[in-house]
Amino acid sequence: MSKHFKGRKSKRVMNELSFITDHDIFLFKQGSHFKLYNKLGSHPMTVNKTQGTYFAVWAPNAERVSVIGDFNGWNPESHPLGVRWDGSGVWEGFIPYLEKGAIYKYQITSKHNNYNVEKADPYAFFSESPPKTASIIWDLNYDWKDDEWMKNRYKFNSLDSPFSIYEVHLGSWRRVPEEGNRFLTYREIAHYLADYVKYMGFTHVEFLPVMEHPFYGSWGYQTSGYFAPTSRYGTPQDFMYLVDYMHQNGIGVILDWVPSHFPDDKHGLVYFDGTHLYEHADPKRGFHPEWNSYIFNHGRNEVRAFLISNALFWLDKYHVDGLRVDAVASMLYLDYARKEGEWIPNVYGGRENLEAISFLKRFNEAVYGEFPDVQTIAEESTAWPMVSRPVYVGGLGFGMKWNMGWMHDTLEYFSTDPIYRKFHHNQLTFSIWYAFSENFVLPLSHDEVVYGKGALIGKMHGDEWQRNANLRALFGYM
Repeated sequence: MSKHFKGRKSKRVMNELSFITDHDIFLFKQGSHFKLYNKLGSHPMTVNKTQGTYFAVWAPNAERVSVIGDFNGWNPESHPLGVRWDGSGVWEGFIPYLEKGAIYKYQITSKHNNYNVEKADPYAFFSESPPKTASIIWDLNYDWKDDEWMKNRYKFNSLDSPFSIYEVHLGSWRRVPEEGNRFLTYREIAHYLADYVKYMGFTHVEFLPVMEHPFYGSWGYQTSGYFAPTSRYGTPQDFMYLVDYMHQNGIGVILDWVPSHFPDDKHGLVYFDGTHLYEHADPKRGFHPEWNSYIFNHGRNEVRAFLISNALFWLDKYHVDGLRVDAVASMLYLDYARKEGEWIPNVYGGRENLEAISFLKRFNEAVYGEFPDVQTIAEESTAWPMVSRPVYVGGLGFGMKWNMGWMHDTLEYFSTDPIYRKFHHNQLTFSIWYAFSENFVLPLSHDEVVYGKGALIGKMHGDEWQRNANLRALFGYM
């Protein structure tokens, strides 16, 4: 076997060597391949009794794609990939003797504008710790011990069961002051967190995005490595241990997930092969003015397959019990955070984002079709109807929806001097009018205690005794 593929190969040779089948490509082009993490990316394997790594990356507008890393001195001439014969835009190749732990990127030369760039692998399972940005060849082998939880979790995730969620940002929940205030590792967090959650009576934890992200201050909401838990706290197996330990202690795990937008870091998804591959080309649709990030092209089949594969990946490989989908409102409306003239109407002249709506419905169908005992939760801040109703009756298909209106009204009420509350009782009663129109979660979001807003107790009125009493009353009312 040759050391690597060179240029375009014949159908016969490519089928002989390829890890990807023609049927995979058919489903990928159709936007209905939801297990792409088993196909694209880097996969240690044995070919003709030779151990090595198979690589596959989607870059349809590339002139050349090479694998570069420490193993070849970052030389793009050493290990070029071959493009498939089928017009899919997938480049692939097998590099012998390259095994788990090797650091790599893709060097991409575009067909357009002499554009050359080094990209991290969109499907990598593990990444270097920021500020480093390379991908790492890895496997997902792990000996799970949560059989009892997985067998019975439909009982704990049911809408008829108690649901009390503790929201956690792993990096700031707890530190080690004696060691330079370092982060806890995934394995260290597991024991402290399980004890605390059980003591406090929560049924689930919800982690702010654990997917790899370049800027720590984004809390993970500017995701770059969608298939890699951040290496700040350990390896993929370490994160598996955290989920496993939660399950062994009867605690469900929900992940925040961001399918709406991604950052502009050069090593990431943006302008991936010298074209707007993952994002819309027109900034009126492809650039998010509020978060200075790029918006996924949810109408492109390959992008839909990428995102839905990612959702199923965390449920499949990491035994996650639910996904809280961030910023759904920004996906539903074409004019979200835009002024007049800064957005493009849909084909009917409206402001509804038909492609994103279709994507969200397909996402929920795929998740519940594959994992009927999990939950998807929408962070949706408008009055969009039937967010948590099945797709077959016209809903978006989510299991639950955050009640943002309840949160804002309630916090404003409890921050008011009790003398004046008699003029504001409508802030408590109004939410009852719509309380059962959706399967609502009552949130006290992380967004309410950041950007200088202060802790919840700081929002309460009065002296220290009164503030504590008010906060107890708020929790009791909730």
